Amino acid sequence: MLRDVSLDLPVRPVLPELVAALRATGAGVLVAPPGTGKTTLAPLAVADEVPGRVLVAQPRRVAARAAAHRMAALLGERVGDRIGYAVRGERRVGPRTRVEVVTTGLLVRRLHHDPELAGTGVVLLDECHERHLDADLALAFAVEARAALRPDLWLLAMSATPEADRFAALLGGEGGPAPVVRAPAALHPVTRIWAPPPRPVTAPGAGPVDRALLDHVAATVRRALRERDGDLLVFLPGAGEIAAVTARLADLRDEVAVLALHGRQRGAEQDAALRPADRRRVVLATAVAESSLTVPGVRVVVDAGLARVARTDLARGLGALVTVPVSRAAATQRAGRAGREAPGYVYRCWSAASHERLAAQPAPEIATADLTGFALELAAWGRPDGAGLALPDPPPAAALSVARDTLAALGAIDPDGRITDRGRAIAAVGTHPRLARALLDGADRVGADRAAEVVALLAEDTVAGPGDDLAAAWRRLRAGTDPAATARWRAEVRRLRAALPAGADASGRTGSAGARRTREAGPAGRNRLPDDLAAGLLVGLAHPERLARVRRPGGSAYLMTGGTAAELAPGSALAGSGWLAVAVADRSPGAPTARVRLATPLDEATAREAAGPLLRTEREVAWSGTDVVAREVVRLGAVELVERPLARPDPAAVTAALLTGLRRTGLGLLDWTPAARALRERLAFLRQALGPDWPEVTDEALLAAAPDWLGPELATARRRADLARVDVAAALRRLLPWARAARLDELAPERITVPSGSRIRVDYTDPAAPVLAVKLQETFGWQDAPRVAGGRVPVLLHLLSPAGRPVAVTADLASFWRSGYPRVRAELRGRYPRHPWPEDPTTAEPTRRTTPRRR
Repeated sequence: MLRDVSLDLPVRPVLPELVAALRATGAGVLVAPPGTGKTTLAPLAVADEVPGRVLVAQPRRVAARAAAHRMAALLGERVGDRIGYAVRGERRVGPRTRVEVVTTGLLVRRLHHDPELAGTGVVLLDECHERHLDADLALAFAVEARAALRPDLWLLAMSATPEADRFAALLGGEGGPAPVVRAPAALHPVTRIWAPPPRPVTAPGAGPVDRALLDHVAATVRRALRERDGDLLVFLPGAGEIAAVTARLADLRDEVAVLALHGRQRGAEQDAALRPADRRRVVLATAVAESSLTVPGVRVVVDAGLARVARTDLARGLGALVTVPVSRAAATQRAGRAGREAPGYVYRCWSAASHERLAAQPAPEIATADLTGFALELAAWGRPDGAGLALPDPPPAAALSVARDTLAALGAIDPDGRITDRGRAIAAVGTHPRLARALLDGADRVGADRAAEVVALLAEDTVAGPGDDLAAAWRRLRAGTDPAATARWRAEVRRLRAALPAGADASGRTGSAGARRTREAGPAGRNRLPDDLAAGLLVGLAHPERLARVRRPGGSAYLMTGGTAAELAPGSALAGSGWLAVAVADRSPGAPTARVRLATPLDEATAREAAGPLLRTEREVAWSGTDVVAREVVRLGAVELVERPLARPDPAAVTAALLTGLRRTGLGLLDWTPAARALRERLAFLRQALGPDWPEVTDEALLAAAPDWLGPELATARRRADLARVDVAAALRRLLPWARAARLDELAPERITVPSGSRIRVDYTDPAAPVLAVKLQETFGWQDAPRVAGGRVPVLLHLLSPAGRPVAVTADLASFWRSGYPRVRAELRGRYPRHPWPEDPTTAEPTRRTTPRRR
């Protein structure tokens, strides 16, 4: 077939080397930069060498169609003759077809259906460097199928980047790396022009791209039109930004043709951007034009420097398309589109310094995306954890675990991770497992036609158009307001409708008696639900954790059943709806709530039906805020539907709640009388003085042991107020065994009798130094300070004047009498003449009275 093509592209000279490598080893890697012809010429070259069909796998539908049209045009034929293609919902092949271009997702489906790929001689995996999930799976499955079933099958990975060693090792297996054949770069140089915005712009993220950047891109397009010749290819992150820049260039339509190129378009619209025109063109494209497609006539590239990638919030189950800076490798590929046919120019809307800070390579999809579908494919292949497969990177453990939990909840895998019959039915639908579940389970409830229509809208959410009202989008698609979107949607509806069991019909009735019983057991007339509720039911079946109830009537804040807070956009027509079924939502990193992007209203009854497994009735006895709350609650996930007080809560649960409150709030919930505080201080002193034989009475220790020393009181308490009535001193004594309790007053006496006969209270506030505050005259006759803790610890005496003011602090009374007392006596005897101040206090009579005045 290659001999029928006269076109000479940079890859052509290395094709004989490539064919020789495949003939020798059966596997190889072709590295060829964009624009060198690998996608169109390599399949034709290998087709001449194998008897079977050549399958070329492309990561995108638009690229698959374009590659087939390009090869057919080179052969002077129509697509469907020797060159064909197959994408989801569309196939054009014939009896003479030798080369068939398919999407990587479709190749995965074929490998599941026929792992031997009977009738196929070679599989070419194009753009494998882009690392889409389906591409990784197609590579892994094809390598294993070749090793186990088809050693004669040729495998060729084609990459636009020079980092090919990983793919060579995977293809070569235990026999060593597969040979790598490299094609020279395109012959034409590309001049870089750095064109950053004049003012800083907001960093990209989950929200819209800064309008100032879009203004700057449009201005850069106008500049390039003035300064350079040839067509322009403008890279933008998504269809929304393409529409916005198109509007900014509307006044140029008389001078140039402004065209769009992205995955949401109909095939005819995409083909128009890929054909030469009779006047100058500005083609606004997403990453589909990065490496898989060739846009003829392009001499200038304007690069906004952004890419849109999938991100998954594993904790909340939210997926989002996030706008990120382009990688250096992707920027190089984009620039190369300007040099395919002649010397070109690239205007980069960022600075040279910023370029050096860009990531070298884009993150592979396996590292960031939702892996539910990926995990189902692994289970269907018989390798639930992917072990032993030739995957370029292993799936992240956390993401794979979440994916398998989801599949288990859907009934798609068993406890060992093996696929079930239901899982095979879900996989056969060919869409995300959640959406497949909604289609299969929802068809009987709302009718097969409506189920297919809504699920097609969810699967192809790019057809929804502006706004966040899913039901309104459904009505627009039915009405054909946007013919291109409606055409894509109806094609997917037909495919999904065909995937349903033969017994399902449009009314929702099936030939299954079991299905009729299921319907009849549900709410009356469920299969006659209005469209809004039918859409809500289907969204709820796909995403039960995203059913959301409004937080306050008329508001725009919601709580999802999965526990995530969500907000509608300002001015949303959905605001005030009591319940929403949220189809699409995202949450920016650090944001407190998720933003609802696409949803439909529903009622509580439909929400209960859609998320039945999340519905539960619980009796709760817990500490809430400042007291025990005992109630019966009906919940749908995190959303409370009904709350009733419990008249007779379980006593054990009340005790546990009180303990929780005590530990959260602290011992201040108890009434610490002076007697209770004094006893606690005495116990703390003994613990320090005598060691662990005595109980620890710190806050932490008392709270930990609360069931022991507060047990009887907790058993009879019902609320916080009951704790305030506890006799804490009596409760604390439960910490003491009988033998210890008997010695408490001996070792840590509450009061000490001083020589005057008074019984003075000992202050144990400082467990290291118990204090006895006593008037100096009452201690006359003491030789030494008293001791406690069995004589181990001297009491610290605070000796007071007759007026009760401290005059000395000592634990060594004998020393005080010798040296301190004479000074105190000299200082105070004149101030307090009616009180005795003997020269020798150790032999004087102690007294708590004054000396009588002489008459």
